[in-house]
Amino acid sequence: MNRQNGAERPYDVVLFGATGFVGALTAEYLAAHAPAGCRWALAGRSRAKLEKVRERLTAIDPRCAELPLLHADAEDPGSLRALAESAHVVATTVGPYVWYGEQLVAACAEAGTDYTDLTGEAEFVDRMFLEHDVRARETGARLVHACGFDSVPHDLGVYFTVQQLPADVPLTVDGFVRSNAVFSGGTFASALTAMGRGPQLLRAARERRLHEPRLVARRARAPFGTPHFSAGTGTWALPLPTLDPQVVERSARALARYGPDFRYRHFASVRTLPMALGGAAAAGGLLGAAQLPAARNWLMGRYEPGRGPDVERRRRSWFTVRFVGEGGGRRVYTEVSGGDPGYDETAKMLAQSALCLAFDELPPTSGQVTTAVAMGDALLGRLRGAGLRFRVAAVR
Repeated sequence: MNRQNGAERPYDVVLFGATGFVGALTAEYLAAHAPAGCRWALAGRSRAKLEKVRERLTAIDPRCAELPLLHADAEDPGSLRALAESAHVVATTVGPYVWYGEQLVAACAEAGTDYTDLTGEAEFVDRMFLEHDVRARETGARLVHACGFDSVPHDLGVYFTVQQLPADVPLTVDGFVRSNAVFSGGTFASALTAMGRGPQLLRAARERRLHEPRLVARRARAPFGTPHFSAGTGTWALPLPTLDPQVVERSARALARYGPDFRYRHFASVRTLPMALGGAAAAGGLLGAAQLPAARNWLMGRYEPGRGPDVERRRRSWFTVRFVGEGGGRRVYTEVSGGDPGYDETAKMLAQSALCLAFDELPPTSGQVTTAVAMGDALLGRLRGAGLRFRVAAVR
């Protein structure tokens, strides 16, 4: 295990933010799937709310009646320090992370505690690299951001695709995302927050580039694609300005298996041209509105944080990511798919990431690392066993 003083810590995994919408789903998943002997706990600001969550978990597993409840507040560094020092792994769902996330990252980096979250906020990830990567490397902490739909299916999907291609040759992979899911208030708030912080996002990205180690004799990149019709998927492809391609690029920079020259592009996959044009117009309108504080606040008020789609709506939800990989004269089509991406599958991904860090034999890494770099084959195996599908669709 990649941690110090492990035997002295009372908890293998602590879930922070268990009273939120996706936090409660993650707690339910852990209640049903944590291995025997796993020492885990719930953490949050309100003991009363935590007790209600624990009551729900007890219906899943009566042993959860004794589940420890820990007080922690995102704005109380002392409570976060105590939380980090008590655990091998802390998983957090408390966002928007750019507002509420840094103190916990700092506490975990200082304590040598592995950290996972659900952020899709590029500015937050870059800032945490700049502020806490060095200390985490010193203490052995693994800081693994984006352990939900952002960005596990895409990071591990590309990792899986690269394994189907020849080694030591230039490789290209394009990812095409489709889903019918809806979002929660918390997700909408995080997205609007990120859209409204363009200058801060660009500043953090520039600073990161200045401090990241340069690759020698290799290249890895994730350029922003252009809208086009994809013959490989039979759909219109719209470039997605999400964190996912940046995560994939960082995995490619760290892992030589991605070859001497690697390129990844990331798209939304839309079946018809009118849908593509309508989606682009809606995204542009939302981006423009997010620049105006009054409009941004009004939009946030339409979706209350802490609430999300009900069970029936989630049961009807699905996602598919199709990858087209090429290199060395070989082309492969792979696919990652599952159920409701933003909530049920995200809770599964976060919980399995935390359990993977806590219990599996993993490569010796530390600092800010991606899911592919930190957990790779181990997490891929866990998620396949948990019902996510990673498959080779065709080889040409």
